Amino acid sequence: MPKQKTHSSSKKRYKVTGTGKYLRSQAFTSHILTKKSPKRKRKLRKTTLVSAQDAKRLRRLLPYK
Repeated sequence: MPKQKTHSSSKKRYKVTGTGKYLRSQAFTSHILTKKSPKRKRKLRKTTLVSAQDAKRLRRLLPYK
């Protein structure tokens, strides 16, 4: 059986934790930042876990991670 290819954009955007969960960065951080409060911008810097439904999809996109 041939090797599977890893999805190129996914491997740049997601990281796998030691327990096999996926980390992603937050959205809404690139522009129109003046109307967002400093507290909100500070919280958006942190990474979050991908939801369980999307993690299933990511397992197919990132077979070797």
